[in-house]
Amino acid sequence: MGASLRAGSGRDRPSCHEHRPARGLKGPRRPRSSAAAARPSVCPSVPPSIYPSIPPFIHPPIHPSLHPSIHPLTHPPTHPSIHPSIPPSIHPPRAMTGLAFLLCAAAMCCTAAPPALPARDAAVAEQPAPTAAKPRVRFSLRSASHAEEEGCAIAVGQHKCLEDCGFNVTAKTFFIIHGWTMSGMFETWLGSLVSALQEREKDANVVVVDWLSLAHQLYTDAVNNTQIVGKSIARLLDWLQENPLFQLENVHLIGYSLGAHVAGFAGNHVHGTIGRITGLDPAGPMFEGVDPSKRLSPDDANFVDVLHTYTRETLGVSIGIQMPVGHVDIYPNGGDFQPGCGLSDVLGAIAYGTIGEVVKCEHERSVHLFVDSLVNQDKQSFAFQCTDSSRFKKGICLSCRKNRCNGIGYNARKTRNKRNSKMYLKTRADMPFKVYHYQMKMHVFSYQGLGEADPTFSVTLYGTSGDSEPLSLEMLDQIGLNATNTFLVYTEKDMGELLKIKLTWEGTSQSWYDLWKELKSYWYRPAKLSQELHVRRIRVKSGETQQRFAFCVEDAQLTSITPGKELWFVKCTEEWQKRSVSNVL
Repeated sequence: MGASLRAGSGRDRPSCHEHRPARGLKGPRRPRSSAAAARPSVCPSVPPSIYPSIPPFIHPPIHPSLHPSIHPLTHPPTHPSIHPSIPPSIHPPRAMTGLAFLLCAAAMCCTAAPPALPARDAAVAEQPAPTAAKPRVRFSLRSASHAEEEGCAIAVGQHKCLEDCGFNVTAKTFFIIHGWTMSGMFETWLGSLVSALQEREKDANVVVVDWLSLAHQLYTDAVNNTQIVGKSIARLLDWLQENPLFQLENVHLIGYSLGAHVAGFAGNHVHGTIGRITGLDPAGPMFEGVDPSKRLSPDDANFVDVLHTYTRETLGVSIGIQMPVGHVDIYPNGGDFQPGCGLSDVLGAIAYGTIGEVVKCEHERSVHLFVDSLVNQDKQSFAFQCTDSSRFKKGICLSCRKNRCNGIGYNARKTRNKRNSKMYLKTRADMPFKVYHYQMKMHVFSYQGLGEADPTFSVTLYGTSGDSEPLSLEMLDQIGLNATNTFLVYTEKDMGELLKIKLTWEGTSQSWYDLWKELKSYWYRPAKLSQELHVRRIRVKSGETQQRFAFCVEDAQLTSITPGKELWFVKCTEEWQKRSVSNVL
């Protein structure tokens, strides 16, 4: 192989095949032309001996177009169907987990085998593939201007390739690790993440870990291969550490789905401690509840932060791991239903034949949240520590005291002596994902006619920077008398300093039990009590600024509200207080 794979490239730079004395790793990155950045690597393949032995039964699936009876996810489909109503061509094999079959079926890929090829074509298709040894795990240094290109290959022991690729041993080094794949190809988010990282950290090395041949397998086989890939990354890092200028503290592994556990295994096997690992919705099946040494854990790096976006169980399987596995575990929107990935989107996708995109919508949201944290620095999202999602939905957990709030994605930071810290936030459906959280405390000192039904309230916020739309108050508990009723509301735009609040009673949400009681008592009850609540004060706390406000009824003589009516609140002139701790954020 010459200096380039492109025709007409000539010998404009030395080939890595030429025998030269080994040289040490360079310091600052050498400038490269855009043409050089786009060229494939000239480095020779890494000798197979430096990789762990790979069992002979693990091999890249044969594409369906090349074999009439082999499917990428169900190879080899020789099992009998265990359910009479499911054709053997679409039934999952014993080795396939619920996750694999669920995603396979959702992506419309578990179809009947393609028709047999003509005899001549079949003979060609069954010819043995070339046996040239190729590494199962490849590393390529990407550039922002060519984020979608293959990049410049680097390999253990190839000092010349590091120099030619412009690897900077003193800069931050990011490793992007993809997950399980059904297509055998990189997904579209990878280029966006490369560009975002290099836009934020312009001198950094961004290395893409390509283990597609080991990930494009049955899910169970891909899980078993994660250890192999993790050890390969650790071996590369150990080699880079031979140069004293290269520091593991500057290494940040970013793994998506199965790639998150690959990052954990790399951190577990490397000599030393990696600076940071970010897990983007780590895969759940075969990792949920297992020993920390067999999954991503806080022991794998100096700081491990995790975004959980798909922890909802489907057919008994959660695609993303539910348990906390890092120092900081962040659950956007509770970690299950993500805005923009709802039922209406699923129905629309079915109509247009794109159901596969919707199935991965919530799982992949973790990647887009991380990219958002890189590119929208002026709209940084914050998460708040809470024991569980239900308490967060009540608005109880909007405190930043004692490191109880944190940035998300790239902006997350390690807090002192904390592990498995669960944090929550709400987001928008699109980038930028930031919303503004408010805790609302409403003190009800009198009510009548409610029975066991809960009223449906909404509030409208008026601030110095604009007004909100009506915001629904989610009733997780019954309205308490002479008690503080706490709610969480959030807006998609910054309201500035709050000036006024409008409380609206939309009506009453009655259960069948309430309706039955009304029917039974209709004939002998003299008169139905009118529904009425008395509220004098609402207290508000901003999650983002930590400001507190107290609002009193605009007219002290009018404190009651009934269904279909509204009540206005303004700042209490005698006691409203404002306390900003924006310096904490």
